Amino acid sequence: MSDPFPPHIQAKFRQALALHQNGQLPQAQSLYEEVLRDQPGHADALHLLGVAAFQAGDFARAAQMIGKAIALNPRNATYHSNHGIALKGLGELEAAMASYDRAIALKPDAADAYYSRGNALLELKRPQLALASFDHAVAIKPGHAEAHSNRGNALQGLSQWDAAVASYDRALAINPNLPETHCSRGNALRELRQLEAAVASYDKAIEIHPGYALAYSNRGVTLQELNLRDAALDSLNRAITLDPNLAEAYSNLGNVLREQKRIDQAMLNYQKAIALQPELAEAHFNLGFALQEHKQREAAVTSFERALALKPDYEFLPGILLHAKMQICDWENAGLLLQSIRAGIERNEKVSPSFHVVTSIDSPPVQRLAAQIYVRAKHPANNILGAMPKRTAKDRIHLGYFSADFHDHAVARHTAELFELHDRSKFEVTAFSMGPDTRDAMRHRLRSAFDSFLDVREQSDKEVAILARRTEIDIAIDLSGHTGGSRTSIFAMRVAPVQISYLGYGGTMGADYMDYILADPTLIPEAAQAHFSEKIVYLPNYQVNDTKRRIAEKAFTRKDLGFPAKGFVYCCFNNNYKITPEVFASWMRMLNKVDGSVLFLFAENERSTLNLQNAAGSHGVDASRLIFGKHMPLDEHLARYRATDLFLDTTPCNAGATASDALWAGLPVLTCLGESLVSRVAASLLNAIELPELITQSGKEYEARAVHLATHPQELAQIRDKLARNLRTSPLFDTRRFTRNLEAAYTAIDQRSLAGLPPQNIDVKTTGKI
Repeated sequence: MSDPFPPHIQAKFRQALALHQNGQLPQAQSLYEEVLRDQPGHADALHLLGVAAFQAGDFARAAQMIGKAIALNPRNATYHSNHGIALKGLGELEAAMASYDRAIALKPDAADAYYSRGNALLELKRPQLALASFDHAVAIKPGHAEAHSNRGNALQGLSQWDAAVASYDRALAINPNLPETHCSRGNALRELRQLEAAVASYDKAIEIHPGYALAYSNRGVTLQELNLRDAALDSLNRAITLDPNLAEAYSNLGNVLREQKRIDQAMLNYQKAIALQPELAEAHFNLGFALQEHKQREAAVTSFERALALKPDYEFLPGILLHAKMQICDWENAGLLLQSIRAGIERNEKVSPSFHVVTSIDSPPVQRLAAQIYVRAKHPANNILGAMPKRTAKDRIHLGYFSADFHDHAVARHTAELFELHDRSKFEVTAFSMGPDTRDAMRHRLRSAFDSFLDVREQSDKEVAILARRTEIDIAIDLSGHTGGSRTSIFAMRVAPVQISYLGYGGTMGADYMDYILADPTLIPEAAQAHFSEKIVYLPNYQVNDTKRRIAEKAFTRKDLGFPAKGFVYCCFNNNYKITPEVFASWMRMLNKVDGSVLFLFAENERSTLNLQNAAGSHGVDASRLIFGKHMPLDEHLARYRATDLFLDTTPCNAGATASDALWAGLPVLTCLGESLVSRVAASLLNAIELPELITQSGKEYEARAVHLATHPQELAQIRDKLARNLRTSPLFDTRRFTRNLEAAYTAIDQRSLAGLPPQNIDVKTTGKI
């Protein structure tokens, strides 16, 4: 068949094509237009004029021109494929998909159409379908490096990090000079907690493309996670210098500044990120944490809500939002949010950090599943240091206590005397301090209590793990768990032959690398053992206490504390987030039944105080019957308990340190026994101080007992007298006896380890199998 166009037109078209292929777009476009003036039906000229237009960023004109070409030649697969690219550039992703599908129908081996289709599916947040498209592309064209790379992006969208790295490696084997692929590979390695390797990938991306601001930004995030904060700051500032409009870099810089406690500067950077990109969910999310640390809790809730609205699948955010709302006693929609979180966990979704589940859902199986989901995402087992070396018995068992709270904190206030009482003829005791050096009296006391006190807050997780192995720790005890400042990834690398969870966190860690949890039979009944990933070490009583805690001599009067001259004083100094609408409603019914009674609560923040006062009114209780106490030094706080009559515990998250403080001050604590560990802590304490009559089995019994004790003062006085006697004789405050029991447990654990036996439930009374 003869060429339908005159030779001079075709010559001009070939000249335009040559210019186009040489990257001279304006000259090529001009010649394509000349061709079309002479021959408006030249489909190839229309198509390539459209291609040049989208290469120049004019997607609207590109879609128009290629659409005209398709009208002239509807069976050209390449036209449909490139029309899809133009439509994708306009944000018309579904229309683009239809174009790619037509191209593939016309030419089933159109690798580029499959590749472009995969890209559109990635933008549509359909990673599984995108993966299938990229698989078709690389099957047809194995040397398509970009398809292998974007296949890795689809795998990242499916959280298949190892497979993503393999796909990036395949792309880089074909073309090692793809900076975006090196950067994406770094992102996947970061998710795998291979942080040094991730930095190396970012460095390679920067080597190829020195102006690659996003690689600098992601590199900075990873350096921060390695505790290399100065290097992180340098990298993030470099990103901002290269691209002052890169919102992610400002948000990431804010994270480093927030970690350095430079909260005001962090907030400015988050706000800059939001100004540049208002839809950046990460910036709103990070701003929420900064606002919390700035004590602007209501504004923090607003930021978290905005982040969740922008990104409904934001990992772990629903639980973070719920906890933020509970901190200010904002119960609006809290029940619905809690239901959705529970349903998400049961679907194996990343909807809440495990700590927030422990404090809000009284279900051991749900708590275990939430912990496992969290650990897989944030702290997966990491064999980077290899297996633990074989060891032999030593004269002394070397204990390593790890905590972010070795300063004036509840954990330290409970454990200080334990560290002092350890039998140094049998145990060597080392502290690994991961928190701030506050230089307070408790910090000074703890430094003296240990044989070695190692401040590791500036070291990376890997460096701490190597240090712990080098010091030949036999048993590592994590006192932080999934709480603020914890560094679970250290234990994921295995720092000791035996790793134990104790005290700081009220639930299972959900991690196979944590071998044991310390508890007692009240906390973890035999029927609940299946809901813990750890084996259980049963002590006679769970909570250690410091008998050196001082109670101030000051005798607070009712007037000093704002109480009325007469009337029963209930109190609860638990953190406000532990107060649920159901518990509060129960308290209000108590006040309505006990004339003249008041409720003394912790004034944690102004918004929670206002919300609780409003809630009281909705229950028909005058807000003046809620009295709020401010923070004060511990010795004075303990003394003011003596002016109150009965401590009311919360559920599902009990008082822990707060309950033992009240008991130490001689104040009876009334609790309701739940199903999970954290809902049984107060019962554990009451059993240890031999006051089981203060443990109730249901909300109805709890409420009735609280009213009964308030209206039967002689019975309450007898309980107070019994408590006073038991303070001197019962196990709860016998720290020396607790230490010997704990050392018996450590000895039994160590013997099993040395014998090469796996962890097994141990009862310290028999130091053997249960």
